[in-house]
Amino acid sequence: MAHSVLKIHSKDNVIVALANLAKGDTILFEGHTYVLQENIPAKHKFYMQDMQPGDEVFMYGVLVGKIQQPVKAGNRMSTENLKHAAEPYAYREVDFEWHAPDVSKFDGRTFNGYHRADGRVGTANYWLFIPTVFCENRNLDVIREAMHNELGYAVTDKYKQYTHQLLEAHNNGETLENISLAPSLNIQNRPFKNVDGIKFLNHQGGCGGIRQDAAVLSKLLAAYADHPNVGGVTVLSLGCQNLQVQDFMDDLKAHNPNFNKPLFVFEQQQSQSEEQLIADAIRQTFGGLVEINKLERQPAPLNKLSLGVKCGGSDGFSGISANPSVGYCADLLVALGGQVLLAEFPELCGVEQELIDRSVDQPTAEKFIHLMKSYDRIVTNAGSSFSMNPSPGNIKDGLITDAIKSAGAAKKAGTSPVVAVLDYTEPATKPGLNLVCTPGNDVEATTGKAASGATLILFTTGLGTPTGNPVCPVIKVSTNSSLTKRMSDIIDIDCGPVIEGQKSIELMGEEILEYCIKVASGEITPKAVLLNQDDFIPWKRGVSL
Repeated sequence: MAHSVLKIHSKDNVIVALANLAKGDTILFEGHTYVLQENIPAKHKFYMQDMQPGDEVFMYGVLVGKIQQPVKAGNRMSTENLKHAAEPYAYREVDFEWHAPDVSKFDGRTFNGYHRADGRVGTANYWLFIPTVFCENRNLDVIREAMHNELGYAVTDKYKQYTHQLLEAHNNGETLENISLAPSLNIQNRPFKNVDGIKFLNHQGGCGGIRQDAAVLSKLLAAYADHPNVGGVTVLSLGCQNLQVQDFMDDLKAHNPNFNKPLFVFEQQQSQSEEQLIADAIRQTFGGLVEINKLERQPAPLNKLSLGVKCGGSDGFSGISANPSVGYCADLLVALGGQVLLAEFPELCGVEQELIDRSVDQPTAEKFIHLMKSYDRIVTNAGSSFSMNPSPGNIKDGLITDAIKSAGAAKKAGTSPVVAVLDYTEPATKPGLNLVCTPGNDVEATTGKAASGATLILFTTGLGTPTGNPVCPVIKVSTNSSLTKRMSDIIDIDCGPVIEGQKSIELMGEEILEYCIKVASGEITPKAVLLNQDDFIPWKRGVSL
């Protein structure tokens, strides 16, 4: 039954079950025989030897925990018998050498993107509505319904029609089960063919809290306004809030002194009425849509791509199939001169030393160490720890400790050198692998990656996560084929064939890059975009795992 198990690294002392294994099964693996002491569900691990409390457990070649109670070879790893542990980390002189993958298949390849005045290239062309304070969220909702419905960007029409049909059936005494959903929206009917969407950054900030919250939010909103996937911006302000329009404008100028996109600002406390505010905002935005619709996609080299890599709703296969496949795709893009952004600092706990050793110089490594330790200190002072990052769903599907989760999560960044470390909202300016300080929370992390300039996000999941982003197309990559079939409405790419032995990590990575090129060119629309999964949660720099 060796084909049903996997030892990830030669240093490991646990084996992963690739399929459900039963108590009493005999596993012959690498010349050794293991008799299972209990059922081992797929994605979970069993110990290779008898172990005592305090003994160290290794997976992915790194320390991931310490034994809490005696276990026998063939016992299942669990939260009862293993607790999180990770090696200390520090800067040290190492001779790191990267072996870049063969990119001859992609030499000279291009994607069709939207070229901006500053030389960046977007993979989409969005109009963006920004409220400086939560008081304007309701006005944004009114504008969204009006413009989305009339201009062909709504995804709720079929549900409205469905509800109407249910009401009619109820009134006529008919059976409700016979009523079915109408087809999805036909995007070909949109009047603005070169405008991929009208997006709205509803949030709960801008006032209250502490002034630092408003300052960070201002930088975040400025980064979104300047994003290469954004063609124009409408700002709605109340007037009296902590985040003043001038603060936002100053941060926008600091982010890009040559910002030249259409930008309209409306302040409610200076308007004659709410009705006038909304009407003026719609009218001027409509004129802006006419302008940005004149921009057409043009060829651009692949080094103009900025790829965010993210995992959420992870399972025990994440670090074996989807994350390594995305990591190989990331290495291909770096070798081609592109940019890769890895975030989720709580999910780098246990692999810090590897990333430090891969840093291009000491200042880069020291910045990563500083941000990690500062983050850890905030969490610890709140009475928590990075070890509490794994969710109940993660644990149920085999990610027993944070170090196990982190070691698998880091695989999605590939193996290339770390060229820069960015604090939250800092823009990525260097080609290569960049580390971005964000929480592990799915939406907070994707929000932060887009702020640093990601123009596409590859999002791996083993359990299924309906997460997207307003300005950066999110591509969902499944770790297993069962999930792909069960949640086909949100999954774009299936890495299940890697688990099943049908495809190599390298082939899967190449296929993922091909898919990214098609999405970047507007040839494929990811499921998250089709469903308007425009999730946006600013991070207040507090405790968030």
